[in-house]
Amino acid sequence: MFELKGAMTAIVTPFKGGRLDEDAFRNLIKRQIDAGIDCLVPCGTTGEAATMDLEEYEKTIGVAVDECKGKIPVLAGAGTNNTKKVIELAKIAISAGADAILSVAPYYNKPTQEGLYQHYKTIAEAISVPLVLYNVPGRTSVNILPDTVIRLSEVDNIVGIKEASGSLNQVSEIIEGAKEGFSVISGDDFLTLPMMSIGGTGVISVSANVVPDLVARQYDAFVEGKLEEAKELHHKLYKLHKAMFYETNPIPVKTALYLMGLIEEEFRLPLCKMSDANKEKLKAVLKDMNLI
Repeated sequence: MFELKGAMTAIVTPFKGGRLDEDAFRNLIKRQIDAGIDCLVPCGTTGEAATMDLEEYEKTIGVAVDECKGKIPVLAGAGTNNTKKVIELAKIAISAGADAILSVAPYYNKPTQEGLYQHYKTIAEAISVPLVLYNVPGRTSVNILPDTVIRLSEVDNIVGIKEASGSLNQVSEIIEGAKEGFSVISGDDFLTLPMMSIGGTGVISVSANVVPDLVARQYDAFVEGKLEEAKELHHKLYKLHKAMFYETNPIPVKTALYLMGLIEEEFRLPLCKMSDANKEKLKAVLKDMNLI
């Protein structure tokens, strides 16, 4: 049974010559599993899913499932601003073997709170696997408010939320009011430790693409009660977390993996290569952490 907890990676999608670089993708996934990551999250924001066609999307999920099967679960991204299309994407991911679905709030449309409730309820009722909400107002221009999340927690197969509003007050309200067993995980590497300290159950991490071992260890240290170690790792990782947002995600994280020799330096427009100035700043962080 799928459980929304642990150190999870919002994995990048490596491209080569305009296509999925399957060999590089498989190697990235193996590296994640070997490092102790608890769950893989393909085809999210970090995976540039918005620029994929349906064939690419299905193949990417399928490769992830193939590499993770029997080892760790796959929480597949399936989100857009058209409820019907989200259901279609989710069903493709489920057919490819995904264990659960992560769905970002509809962007651009700016639905009301009732519209958000109906959107997610409709998706949940149309699919057969657990559904995880994803709140990231900085990307979507809409905030799934705590009262709406609490209502949605009562829907049978809505099991949790990836919270990236940046508000610990909002997280606290959700944890306090949601149905027992409803999980709240961090969608912001900076807030993983603070969120777990008030009841969060883990993180879907961008930085884990680069240092999966450290992100996994921070989570493990916290749940093992080794709070001093978890705090030390929080501060050790801070400069990397900051570097991951020198430019729009996933530009910095893919550039870091390129500099580490793990993928090609290739993006899908409208995303493009990192500026020279920011790349030099990123290199400095990676060198300081002995990653290049």
